[in-house]
Amino acid sequence: MIMMLISCGDNALYQDTYDILIRGGEIIDGTGSRAYKADLLIKENMIVHVGKVDIEKIDAREIIDAAGKVVAPGFIDAHAHGDPLTTPGFENFLAMGVTTITLGQDGSSPMTGNISEWMDEVDHIQPGVNIGIFVGHGTVRRLTGVDYRTEVSTDDLDRMAQLVDIAMEAGCFGLSTGLEYEPGSLAGMDELVAIAKPVGRHGGLVMSHMRSEDDDKIESALEELLTQGLKADCPVQVSHIKITYGKDASRAEDILAQMEAAREKGLRVMADLYPYTASYTGIGIVFPDWVKPPYEYEKVVKTRRDELADYLRNRIALRNGPEATLFGTEPWVGMTLAEVAEQLNKPFEDVLIDDIGLRGASAAYFVMHDDVMERFMIDPYVMICSDGSPTMHHPRGYGSFARIIRKYVNEKNLLTLEEAIHKMTGLTASTIGYDAIDNPRGFIKPDFIADLVIFDPDAVRDTAVYEEPNRLAEGFDYVFVNGIAAIEDGVFTGKRGGVVLKKRSINNNK
Repeated sequence: MIMMLISCGDNALYQDTYDILIRGGEIIDGTGSRAYKADLLIKENMIVHVGKVDIEKIDAREIIDAAGKVVAPGFIDAHAHGDPLTTPGFENFLAMGVTTITLGQDGSSPMTGNISEWMDEVDHIQPGVNIGIFVGHGTVRRLTGVDYRTEVSTDDLDRMAQLVDIAMEAGCFGLSTGLEYEPGSLAGMDELVAIAKPVGRHGGLVMSHMRSEDDDKIESALEELLTQGLKADCPVQVSHIKITYGKDASRAEDILAQMEAAREKGLRVMADLYPYTASYTGIGIVFPDWVKPPYEYEKVVKTRRDELADYLRNRIALRNGPEATLFGTEPWVGMTLAEVAEQLNKPFEDVLIDDIGLRGASAAYFVMHDDVMERFMIDPYVMICSDGSPTMHHPRGYGSFARIIRKYVNEKNLLTLEEAIHKMTGLTASTIGYDAIDNPRGFIKPDFIADLVIFDPDAVRDTAVYEEPNRLAEGFDYVFVNGIAAIEDGVFTGKRGGVVLKKRSINNNK
């Protein structure tokens, strides 16, 4: 039996004036429960009623006929990138139904010791989507002067923890780490625990791009994250969960079992995932740690060039060869490493050493397998992200959420639509805390903010491909952000309704 949610009695319902009435849609409310038919009433930016409405009695300024369409919470991206001060519209996210994005990922957040000022600045320009922010471990290292040091003192740890505590007080939802990147890669367990403790005290979450996602190293990297969470008494989340080079779904089972064992010890462990088998990041990912800071790249090239060339040949071979690295930055956009090497008439390892270097390019890397990714996708503790941005040369930033519906619901039947929407809304909201703030969202129910999407599931499709990664998704008739229509009848309105979301301060030491 489906229970209808009624926010007030019939008499009170018809004595008020509403901004929007959404009639006759199939409500998928974000909980994972089965769809049901109901009407929605919105006043200002709030859902005030979910249930049957007598249109002859109701006073609504706008009426939207959603018959035959799905009405769902606006999608929430658990792991995204972008700068709202330079690209505030975020049309790429809105076009695929995303109304909230989560920034400050992979250990990198706005370079300021006063995140409140950044939040105020973003609110002032009013972005197209809502923005939740995590404080980045690498940024904290830089702001406190620890930077690329491998030896850290007790005072260093105290200063980093204090900066994390200040960020949590300001409304950050947690801490992100990027342990595969410098300077995060230089941190040991004492440091990881010290910076996670204030997050745990505030009821926040540590999101981690782990130290390695390689098939032969992922268990140890995951164990490091789980140990950090247990020692700091802080929930953890695996960012963009994947197994590089893993070609057997049983490897996903191994990782999921490792996470479940930590849950049995009392640790809350979650993960997010984007639905593509190519990753995207800086070319430094293929270089060894011994050429990265605090080491001097030019000096290493001069003294250990042959060793570096051997390492890169082997590393690229393990990553499916130079044909599997597709550049997304100038001057080689759309070319593979193999094609660049052919153009320059030199071995690809020499191209990497001499022409590109540690930070000379970003690329998509075709190093994952569908079976592994899909096994992760159906796990109940895994939510959806894009790991994308408005400017990234990878289709995930423009297609991820539409792709989930088009490919994994409609075509492959890997997920039901209710399950998929739960992974794109309520699961993310309840994990990060977007459902427990002063302006809650992530579910369709009274007293929640009107972040909503209306669409025909059969019409939704991702159009972005690796050759043309910045093509907008299609099929969303309406996208509301805080009750403001960013998309209406499938067309952008130009209205921006986003706000900076702030976590309630819950310091368990106070």
